[in-house]
Amino acid sequence: MKVYLRTFGCRANQYDSEAVHAMIEADGGTVVGAPEHADVAVFNSCAVTSDAVADLRQQVRRAERANPSLRSVVMGCASALPAETVTLSALPTVRALVAGADLSAVASALGIRANPTATSRQSGARALLRIQDGCDEHCTFCATTLARGAHKSRPADALVEEARALAAHHAEIVITGVHIGGWGREHDTTLGALVERLVLEVPHVRFRLTSIEATEVDDRLAELLTGARGRLAPHLHAPLQSGSDRMLRRMGRHWYTASRYAEAVERLVARASVFALSADVITGFPGESEGDHAATMALVRVLPFTSLHVFPYSERPGTAASRLPERVAPRLSRGRAAELRDLGAAKAESHRRGRVGAVADVVVIGQGAGRGLTEDYLDVAVAAAPRAARFSATLVDRGGELTAEAAGAVSG
Repeated sequence: MKVYLRTFGCRANQYDSEAVHAMIEADGGTVVGAPEHADVAVFNSCAVTSDAVADLRQQVRRAERANPSLRSVVMGCASALPAETVTLSALPTVRALVAGADLSAVASALGIRANPTATSRQSGARALLRIQDGCDEHCTFCATTLARGAHKSRPADALVEEARALAAHHAEIVITGVHIGGWGREHDTTLGALVERLVLEVPHVRFRLTSIEATEVDDRLAELLTGARGRLAPHLHAPLQSGSDRMLRRMGRHWYTASRYAEAVERLVARASVFALSADVITGFPGESEGDHAATMALVRVLPFTSLHVFPYSERPGTAASRLPERVAPRLSRGRAAELRDLGAAKAESHRRGRVGAVADVVVIGQGAGRGLTEDYLDVAVAAAPRAARFSATLVDRGGELTAEAAGAVSG
């Protein structure tokens, strides 16, 4: 059987698709790169914004036009939301909806053996390791909690074993999930304890964290982020969402204030000579005033961000925010997003310029080994084909593009 596998959304979704890929191949199937060459398609959906669901629907229709005989399965977050299931099931070629990442249900829909297993080699240059699923917080704008359900951690022993297998083929492993900062809480342990074990027991690979709340970085994890040179990338993606305490309360983000966020990230960044700090920010949330937006701009201006992900608010059916009054006009929301993106771009450029002439730890990414990723998440050109998937390099500005000139392989 030939399967076309298309993924939308976050790295947790991407990991789930890698698991589906492994299960298909274990049953003797083949994953192909285009729907016209496939017998079956699996679309792993995202529901974080209305645009993400619209893109999914568009791609399912496009696949049907390329191959009218295709049979399609939609899994992931959108297919878990009652508000989306009617329209998704009516799409051409769709034969089954699977809520979330239920691999056994995906196998049943595909007509293959259910063989959910840990991944050992993935399709990307960097591997993904999903350590947990679900979330117990209730941000008023978020449909992911509705789609993914309650928080649940994967066992540490299984994660170490999977990471060892992945390290044999990948120079970087990205630790991902829906709410990774909650890993282990049901077993009275912490993410810091897990990362420390991974660093100690899985050598010769660089680990990186995906999104984690700034206030969930304890002393143990902070020491690894700033002191485990070459083992854990000094990079924190800490969702901010707003610099206004009033808006944070309306968003249901009760566990921090703007000042607590600032204190947490400044304390961490101050401990490292090189550090990447990025954040998600939402503009135009119901009730956001010009003063609230100004507070966000002011906070972003003073904090040491190296990049920003800015999104105009997108109403998601079934969330508490969909019932809030004081809607912000889309034009205002988009305008505020543009202001924040411009500020984020200026900060990113300042960080990039500051790294010229410095030495970096580079992992090769992309096709043809022509691109690399530094420990502080800079996408760089690779001056010459490296002899290793990970190498030490001097960063040089070549005609406005940051280029990595290899100095030697990195042992980890």
